[in-house]
Amino acid sequence: MVAMHVEQLNQLKDIFTRFDMDSDGSLTILELAALLRSLGLKPTGDQIHVLLANMDSNGNGAVEFEELANAIVPHMNEQVLVNQEQLMEVFHLFDRDGNGYITPAELAGCMAKMGQPLSYRELTEMIREADADGDGVISFNEFSTVMARSALDFLGVRLS
Repeated sequence: MVAMHVEQLNQLKDIFTRFDMDSDGSLTILELAALLRSLGLKPTGDQIHVLLANMDSNGNGAVEFEELANAIVPHMNEQVLVNQEQLMEVFHLFDRDGNGYITPAELAGCMAKMGQPLSYRELTEMIREADADGDGVISFNEFSTVMARSALDFLGVRLS
């Protein structure tokens, strides 16, 4: 049981670090929302504000790792972590150079290897659709969002 708890904390720390975009050791409300969505949770804006207020024990307006762990670990289920781990493995298949981003060239190469070569137009459209921050590459967070959206579309579920 203790080993499971340590493993959960290590996995949560890895997830926390990926979403701490400015590497300041804390999550802003937007970073927290992205993290929760990557774990399969779908809180509303109001719920995220309430959650932040409840988690922010030092009152600085952000969530540090210890605050997140105290709030989430008791409720984490193993399936959430497995899903996150599997998604990261798929991301790494596309991120050939391991720099944390999928470039257009990496996307085109992987799609071609899978027997689905893309035209330039298809490639630019895929990048544009996934690239939420407009930096020309796909981060893990953006990849997670696209994969979740694709799964929901496949299942015929529409979110408002």
